[in-house]
Amino acid sequence: MKKDLLSIQNLTTQEIVDLLDLAAEVKAGSAKFASKLKGKSIGLIFQKPSNRTRVSFEIGMYQLGGNSIYLGSTEIGIGARESVKDVACVLSRYLNGIVARVYKHEVVEGLARHASIPIINGLSDLAHPCQALGDMFTIREKFGSFKGVTLAYIGDGNNVLNSLMVAAAKLGTDVKVAAPKGYEPDMAMVRLAKALAAKSGSKMEFSNDPHKAARDADVLYTDVWVSMGQEKEADKRIKAFKDYQVNDKLLKIAKTMCSVMHCLPAHRGQEITDSVMDSNHSIVYDQAENRMHVQKAILLKLLK
Repeated sequence: MKKDLLSIQNLTTQEIVDLLDLAAEVKAGSAKFASKLKGKSIGLIFQKPSNRTRVSFEIGMYQLGGNSIYLGSTEIGIGARESVKDVACVLSRYLNGIVARVYKHEVVEGLARHASIPIINGLSDLAHPCQALGDMFTIREKFGSFKGVTLAYIGDGNNVLNSLMVAAAKLGTDVKVAAPKGYEPDMAMVRLAKALAAKSGSKMEFSNDPHKAARDADVLYTDVWVSMGQEKEADKRIKAFKDYQVNDKLLKIAKTMCSVMHCLPAHRGQEITDSVMDSNHSIVYDQAENRMHVQKAILLKLLK
């Protein structure tokens, strides 16, 4: 039976820990992984442009001895020029796996339903599991544990937050979310995160107050206020989020040794200031690097 990675819900807590342990081994530079995926190929179906997701998967696959092929929106036109089913069935004859970066989550679900090869969600409107796994890897790397760490997420209740809070809840990390009214995370994901937190012993708090969320936090996390596809809402969103900027004032409310995270790309001067982004508190570039190590572990697990 093939296994897909569409959301964090696809993974048990132990599977997440095993995956991150493997990522740590990969990052340490073990030569035994250099040709593990020799002769295997993945397709990158990207409806949205990308920096980190594309480069980290392409280079990661190359370093594991395999190949990748980039299929942008003009090459396939998935769901328009060609149906999701036909794309899944045909590419299953050519490839060993697919990474899909799409607008609608139902597209990755459709690919998984019809493909005979593993499907990895590189981003959808509902979830960003690869980002969340990389983030939790970075938190463990920085603090030595998942438990006893409080992560404050300030900003838009988007796909990154949906995956991050579920991953944190499974692993026992406390999360405090502050989002403006009308921009809170998906309620079904909130209920799931709370239920998982009750089992792991972690805490989930949700409010509209960024200062409340940031107080005594070990990690301050933010993301863009205007994501791809939301450009028409830019003025409205910037106005709604004006009090949710991660700046020096907010940083002082957090713990003295607080770390700052951002999944990138950053709109400097909007959701985060240069002074915070470039400070000693920032682990943003470590976070970006770790995407590749974690994704290499994902490829090793799913394409074995």
